[in-house]
Amino acid sequence: MSLDSLIANTIRDDVRKDHIYHVPDASGFVKLDAMENPYELPEHLHRELSRRLADAALNRYPVASYATLKQRIRARLGVPAGYDVMLGNGSDELIAIMAQACAHQDRRAVMLAPVPAFVMFQRSAMTAGMDFVGVPLKDDLTLDLPAMLAAIAQHKPSLVFLAYPNNPTGNLFNAGEMVQIIQALGDTGLCVVDEAYEPFAQQSFMGRLPEFPNLIVMRTLSKLGLAGIRLGYMSCAPALLEQFDKIRPPYNVNVLSQAAAEFCLDHIEVLNEQAALLRVERSKLLQALAELPGVKVFPSAANFILIRVPNADDAHAKLLSRKVLIKNVGRMHHVLANCLRITVSTPEENAIMLDGLKAALAV
Repeated sequence: MSLDSLIANTIRDDVRKDHIYHVPDASGFVKLDAMENPYELPEHLHRELSRRLADAALNRYPVASYATLKQRIRARLGVPAGYDVMLGNGSDELIAIMAQACAHQDRRAVMLAPVPAFVMFQRSAMTAGMDFVGVPLKDDLTLDLPAMLAAIAQHKPSLVFLAYPNNPTGNLFNAGEMVQIIQALGDTGLCVVDEAYEPFAQQSFMGRLPEFPNLIVMRTLSKLGLAGIRLGYMSCAPALLEQFDKIRPPYNVNVLSQAAAEFCLDHIEVLNEQAALLRVERSKLLQALAELPGVKVFPSAANFILIRVPNADDAHAKLLSRKVLIKNVGRMHHVLANCLRITVSTPEENAIMLDGLKAALAV
């Protein structure tokens, strides 16, 4: 038996042609490539959380309803009255669940999003068996509304994803244009507003859920400071949420993540204060980057900043040599040519990155 033949005969062609999502080893680096919160919990909260985790019943499955955690999310994170949330092992799982639920077996199913966008939109479409249609952003990284509306009319997507703010560009799309897209979908398509960076944008569609039956708002606790526990949540009309819950694995959030999330939501003010610090640092970093010769800085409402430099590959390599890890997005899409994405971090780490970037640009 040939292993190559076995794989060819059993694994889907599109999966075999795809590549594994690569996460670089960041050991020993100033890590500014993954939009993480650089701040840890204060020591007294860290000790209390350790005790809480030690009491978790690791020999038992989680309570499948996750009622306590969901109640905290609804109470503290702005979910409208009468709306529930569904939890996921990070936003990635929620995206995959929605794709699976909307991948019709009897007709062509389409997911649509402006591009460049979060890579997991397209990957989840592929693994669910949906077609992915990407509508390029304009050169200024704003929505091409006529092209979006034309693509909706042509392809009749079941799912449209709009990241607010967008990753990897960092900007907020025009809210009025987003509403036009939601309305254009009518009762044939769902619009998912991905608000992963809401703590830094402080603008949201969550409160508008009652206006639009086809609107879904998805968020994560990762960017707020809990990337390690992998917890995402989404909300939409109750009858619609029930359909997605049929796809969700019954114990998809482990007891340690549940306990950590409940504890941190009880101390949400600490995480909000950290987000406020990062918003201040974002403003400082935007200004400092704009003062560098040859650097174009794009507006950001997230906890990262997109810049364009004369040679992104060269600058990225020189920063790596200085043990500074940022994201080279220049090859993702033509509108990102020679662009780098930099996570906003502490003043100390931001200074290290700036010194490295200045040196990289000067050579």
